[in-house]
Amino acid sequence: MRFRVGVFASIFDERGRVLLGHRRDGDFWGQPGGALERGEPPWAGVVREVKEETGLDVTVERLAGVYSWPVLDEIIFSFVCRAAGGALTSSDETRDVRFFPLDQLPPNTFVEHVARIRDAVAATEQPWLRELRGASAVDELAGREG
Repeated sequence: MRFRVGVFASIFDERGRVLLGHRRDGDFWGQPGGALERGEPPWAGVVREVKEETGLDVTVERLAGVYSWPVLDEIIFSFVCRAAGGALTSSDETRDVRFFPLDQLPPNTFVEHVARIRDAVAATEQPWLRELRGASAVDELAGREG
């Protein structure tokens, strides 16, 4: 069995707002991130994905959580990252990228991404370890309820 591995970032600005990207492949907002490439450590993968999707250079501050979708054979590493350079811009994968107050996330933000952002804010010294059920971002893009 081969698992898919995803890497995603919670990036907060100096006002505590979180960075989201509006996807080109559907009308959803989500955290920057994506699939880990072969031979790539998760912390390097999230740095690459953030750069590709947002134009920002980031440093990884900490692991916020590890999430398992057993029915999808998928594992997701969620990191808290800090912007360290670059310029915020859209990309091949994002129509728009911008920071949102935590209490004003767009209603079409992926449910699983909202949960990971909340975990990143609530996390203390230990990362969250969660088994996920219900609709995934893949399901939401396809219009399925999971």
